[in-house]
Amino acid sequence: MKAMVLKKLGLFAENQTPLDLVDLPVPVPGNDEILVKVSVCGVCHTELDEIEGRSAPPVLPVILGHQVVGQVETTGKHVKSFQLGDRVGIAWIYSACRTCEFCLAGNENLCKDFRATGKDANGGYAEYMVIPEHFAVPVPDGLKDTETAPLLCAGAIGYRSLRLTGLKNGQNLGLTGFGASGHLVLKLVRFKYPDAKVFVFARNSVEREFAKELGAVWAGDTAEASPELLDSVIDTTPAWKPVVEAMKNLKPGGRLVINAIRKEEMDKDYLLNLDYPAHLWMEKEIKSVANICRKDVVEFLTLADRFGIRPEVEEFSLEEANQALAALKKGTIRGAKVLKIG
Repeated sequence: MKAMVLKKLGLFAENQTPLDLVDLPVPVPGNDEILVKVSVCGVCHTELDEIEGRSAPPVLPVILGHQVVGQVETTGKHVKSFQLGDRVGIAWIYSACRTCEFCLAGNENLCKDFRATGKDANGGYAEYMVIPEHFAVPVPDGLKDTETAPLLCAGAIGYRSLRLTGLKNGQNLGLTGFGASGHLVLKLVRFKYPDAKVFVFARNSVEREFAKELGAVWAGDTAEASPELLDSVIDTTPAWKPVVEAMKNLKPGGRLVINAIRKEEMDKDYLLNLDYPAHLWMEKEIKSVANICRKDVVEFLTLADRFGIRPEVEEFSLEEANQALAALKKGTIRGAKVLKIG
């Protein structure tokens, strides 16, 4: 099978073709696993974190990619949930122990044995991949493959982030950064909380205009003050400046939810601008989003199908994975990026 493989870590600016196209044997599923023939795989900023070492894979080489849609090609002898030909989605959660207190409570994302797709196990930048059956999810018939891929990560993690804000209808929500996850959260808010106002902070003027097209009541630069104080903010950026700037826009008792697996070092000194009375006092909160649960994926796909939530998508071939990552790094494409493989 063809696969785009990461063999060594390094800064993308110094090597803009970090993935190599190679031929590998088709993996064989274990007793509780399914073999999936990959149709599409979304491209995520987390892949850049892996490539550049901020969230380094434990073993190299590795096949990246954790927004996978495909069909079941083969099943292990103990598999009961899926049959040949079933369409499935594979998200960031590859596996967890299923027996610890967190797993039993439905919070596999906090399990110490959590394994990530495309990091701890080979992912979807390939023609085939295997996954334990419990962590694959069925894809609703109303969703196309290319539409579904970004929903598996950007959508599902955005859905979890929105739940963690505790937002109520009629309140004010801020979105800092407006890529794949942000634009899906905005679409979801319009359906679930029709009276809520959404304020978007983005450096890129194209992203700000896109946000207003989708229903944001206001869009400005990261450092601008919002015209109204916010009940909650979701930060999806890899930088530190948006964290500090978001806090000044929160109401007393407001909550910032950081939806980022890692923060980059380049602007970490911006944290020195943190002013306790302006940014943290009055019982403001900061909460992180850690990984993702299977139920987040299932619930969000159901909502996306019901409400007609569809991402803006730009397609690339498998062989163009490096170009897709470069576009993501530069922020030159609005919405989500998807590799079309099968």
